[in-house]
Amino acid sequence: MKQTIYVNWGGPNVKLTWMPSAPLPELDKITSVHGFCFYQNKILLVHVKGRGFNLPGGHVEPGESPEQAFHREAFEEGCVKGQINYLGMIEVNHEENPLFDPAGKYPLIGYQLFYRMEITQCFPFSRRHETVTRIWVEPEEMPYVINDHALILEILDEALKMA
Repeated sequence: MKQTIYVNWGGPNVKLTWMPSAPLPELDKITSVHGFCFYQNKILLVHVKGRGFNLPGGHVEPGESPEQAFHREAFEEGCVKGQINYLGMIEVNHEENPLFDPAGKYPLIGYQLFYRMEITQCFPFSRRHETVTRIWVEPEEMPYVINDHALILEILDEALKMA
């Protein structure tokens, strides 16, 4: 079920709408990929410098598919590999944001894709990229640990349904 909230990301009134199982948008509208990575019934969170604990994820590089990007980000940030399934996406809409910069790096309306990963390989943590540590969290502890907006918990519910 769609759910909408407003956040202050680089200006007031950025509208976020969670769209479970939505068809993929055009590739140039995908701003990032993220995911819940499960290992022994716990969820991987990574501490990214300057952002606190969050899900592994990041931008799609030129020439990558969203799936390839998520696999790369999960390995770079969390040192894990596994099988993924698409959960849905968040539409990030700046139409009501008076500070939106049309010449900036993000589109007026963009999309963040979310996946569920079943970790099949967990490697020693390397700290080679922007993450300083990783932790394993029980799903019910997520609201107390993750440093993100409220829609993350809606997406977690979708990920848990897929178990």
